[in-house]
Amino acid sequence: MGIYEKRGYLNSDFRIFHLTDQLAKEYEFHYHEFHKITIFIRGNVQYYIEGKTYTLEPYDIVLVEKNDLHRIQVDGSMPYERIIVYISPGFMADYKNEEYDLNFCFQKAKEEHSHVLRIPSLEKSSLFKITNRLERSFDDTEYAGSLYRQLLFLEFMIQLNRAALKKRIEFLDTERYNSKVISILNYINAHLTEALDIDSLADTFFISKYYMMRLFKAETGYTIGSYITYRRLLLARNLIEEGAPITEACFAAGFRDYSTFSRSYKAEFKEPPRNLQSKSKPPQQAGSTPESRKPPGYRFLQ
Repeated sequence: MGIYEKRGYLNSDFRIFHLTDQLAKEYEFHYHEFHKITIFIRGNVQYYIEGKTYTLEPYDIVLVEKNDLHRIQVDGSMPYERIIVYISPGFMADYKNEEYDLNFCFQKAKEEHSHVLRIPSLEKSSLFKITNRLERSFDDTEYAGSLYRQLLFLEFMIQLNRAALKKRIEFLDTERYNSKVISILNYINAHLTEALDIDSLADTFFISKYYMMRLFKAETGYTIGSYITYRRLLLARNLIEEGAPITEACFAAGFRDYSTFSRSYKAEFKEPPRNLQSKSKPPQQAGSTPESRKPPGYRFLQ
């Protein structure tokens, strides 16, 4: 079993879903290999993302980047309605030039240390208007309805980034997090390639290691050791995707032993790292371009 479960498989630029259900749910922590935007419409939901907890209000926009650990808790006493968009990181990169970058909203959210954006004045917001049009488009049965919905999504992304640029949207500063745990998370991510152990972390933050371990687990849902391993595996995988030799990626990501890395990698990603290396260098066929190769399909797992 992997440390955390990967959910959802995306083999196209983006996919949009309008979902409504009324079941009490509490998902385990999981991650995606793509970006995820949730437009919350109604319900009683708490979102847990990388050590922070957010209580959502209607038309809040939740930004979950690729590989962010997150889960939700849903109160089943009322319907939970939302629009979910899965977005390929490559798609975001394609819509980037000197004039604009659709990935700006994710970058800004990281700078603000927040994953949730809130529209302060719905009736005056262009973003809210396009959100309503996107919501209504799911009932559109006229010609090229799905294509129209994709065009509306692009307009939504433009308006979202305009709002973030001009500060017409608020990055929610939740009070529901422990500042000590957030500091530990930030420290781990900044020192992944260095030696990290429970004792040194406890000394760094002047805290009992046993209290620190209990606090971290209670606030995040995962142990310090499993979180460090998870983040190092993701770093190693990115390095391999970028062309680094597997052994080099192993040690560059902070692992001290290749066999430990290999076992952990197989447990998390259900395949050996050499499979990724072969995927990162796909054979080119005559007359074949990235644009001409069709995606193999899409399977949705919530």
